Parts: sequence; structure tokens; C-alpha cells
Amino acid sequence: MAITLLDGVVNKEIVVGKETRELSEMVKNPDLSLVDRVESFEDIMSLEVGDTALSRARNIEREQDIRQLYLKYEGGNPTGTQKDRIAFAQVHDALRRGFDCITVATCGNYGAAMAFAAHLAGIRCVIYIPDSYHTERVKEMERYHAEVRRHMGSYEDTVEFSTEMAADSDWYDGNPGGQNTPLQIRAYAEIAFEIYDQLRDAPRIVAVPVSNGTLLAGIYRGFVSLYKRGKTSRIPRMLAASSTHKNPIISSFKKGLDHCEDLRSEKIRETKVNEPLINWHSFDGEEALYALNQTQGEAFHISDKKMIQQSKLLLEKEGLKVLPASTAGLIGLLEMHAQQPLEPDRYVAILTAKE
Repeated sequence: MAITLLDGVVNKEIVVGKETRELSEMVKNPDLSLVDRVESFEDIMSLEVGDTALSRARNIEREQDIRQLYLKYEGGNPTGTQKDRIAFAQVHDALRRGFDCITVATCGNYGAAMAFAAHLAGIRCVIYIPDSYHTERVKEMERYHAEVRRHMGSYEDTVEFSTEMAADSDWYDGNPGGQNTPLQIRAYAEIAFEIYDQLRDAPRIVAVPVSNGTLLAGIYRGFVSLYKRGKTSRIPRMLAASSTHKNPIISSFKKGLDHCEDLRSEKIRETKVNEPLINWHSFDGEEALYALNQTQGEAFHISDKKMIQQSKLLLEKEGLKVLPASTAGLIGLLEMHAQQPLEPDRYVAILTAKE
């Protein structure tokens, strides 16, 4: 049965400024040196990616009696999600290393981010999508000249196939769980650095919605780096949240495991709400589980109903249009507070996508 994924991220042409357009033409110019082209792409990254908003959720604070709650809103990235961070980082790496094609498997958001980044760099992009999935973001991928191909099987099967194609065709492999995991984790570590830039110390807890686990692992590694450099007084506790009984990181942590145990694939059921969060195998689950265990973190199962309700409340109370799945971490933090009130401190919830 085909699954229509209304992932909610606004599907319209991305507007970039004149400087970015001019830099893109420089990146694509074969007459320039590789150094100049790579530096031009780095300038694009500085202009377009990251430095997303971190704001106090004062209305939620008052209603929930929690101090101080900050929301890190990744919807401010070019294609509307945190995926831009790793897409641009990997296109930069592909450009620097002389690849002329990059490939990923996706169910939506990552493909849109990779297509846009590759378009700005003038690199061919081949995107594989599970055959049973239909995402509105295909139009975006094609708008930026990506080659979208269907593959029979699950998302995990499609990632494996895309990785095999990269090896066979000498393409750059941008998939999760591969040799580029350290690069992806470093890209997400920038979120920790941005939080520190504003708060000047680490918060007590950082709450993150999780799927493959790369985002949570990256934020954790960023704070570890800050702490070891003497910039912060602590490493925050990491809180992971995902769709109820549909993510192996959450399930493994709750079992007290020191390794990420796969779920039974036949038990996983996608909905238009939970799809960004679920899988039976989390490609960077080991790194995320390590972060949870090292920080004495917490993990929560979150229902579709709660995610829908929370996204509506964020719009009503804080004026943020947020994809329901990206509220999972915030819900987990508020549930933790409801179970045992959190002492006054600084708490950060990552909101990964706009609606």
C-alpha cells in the first residue's frame, strides 16, 4: 500500500539572496581553481545554513511552571529542517574531494536538503526513495535537478541500495550510518556551539526528537567538545523522544541496553505524523545510545496525538509553525517535568522542522 507522506514542510521555491546566487555561479565555474570554488561554497554555507533561532518559550514556561525553557528552531534553515546542516557539509566534502555525483536514500526532508545543496554546488544528485512512499518534497528535489529513483523495499533497504550504488559508481555516499558518520556528527555539533554562543554555558537538559540518532549524537559531541575546552561547566543530560514503540534507540535505552537493538520490521507502522521518527534500525543508534547512557539521560515514547496537539499549542502560544514530529523532544521534556518538577535552570528543546 502506498503511503502519502505529507511531511508538512512548506513545498515552495527557496529564495536566496543575490550574493548566494553569485557565489553559486563561482562554485560551478570549472575555470576557477578548486580552492576558490570550495571557498565560495563555504561562503554559501555561512550565509544560508545554521545560526537558527534560540528563543525563550515564556508562555509555555508560565503555563507549565518551568524555568527557563528555550526552543532551538531548525525550521530557519533553507529547506526548513536540520537536514540542511549535514547535506551542505557533505556536498562541501564531495566538492573538495572531486566527486561529480552524490547519492542518498530518503523519505523526504533529507532528499530536499541534499538536492538544494548539490544544485548550488553544481554536483549531480541521485536520490532513492522507497517505492511505497510518496512525499510532496519530490517536486522540490526535481526542481533542483535531482534524479529521483524509486526502490522496492523499506527505507533501510533503500539506504543499503544507495550505498551500494555509490560504491559501484564512484559516487559520494551521503547516507547515514556509513563512513561519513563523523562528518555528519560534526555538522550537528554546530547546534551545541550555537546554543553555547547564546547561553554562555550548557543547559541542564537538551531534548531531541530522534530517528537515526545522528542529531542527538552530534549535539552531545558538541557539548563534550565545549566542556573539554573549558567553555562550559557541564555536559547536559540528553533526552531522546520518538514515536511510541517505533524507534530502537528509545526501546534499547528503556531496556537498559548498552547496544542498540533492532526492532521487528513487521511491527512498524508509518503514519503521516510519525514517519520522520520511526525505523526498525537506527543507523547511528549506537552513538545516540552512548550519549544517553553517558549523560544519565532519559527517553520517551510519544504518540501521534500528543505530537499533533503540541504543534498546535506551539503555534498558539509561541507563534511557531512546527512539524508535529519535531515536537517529540519538547513533549518528553514536559512529561519529565510533570513526573517530577525540574528545578529552575536552563532547558533546551530542539524543534527540527517547520510546518
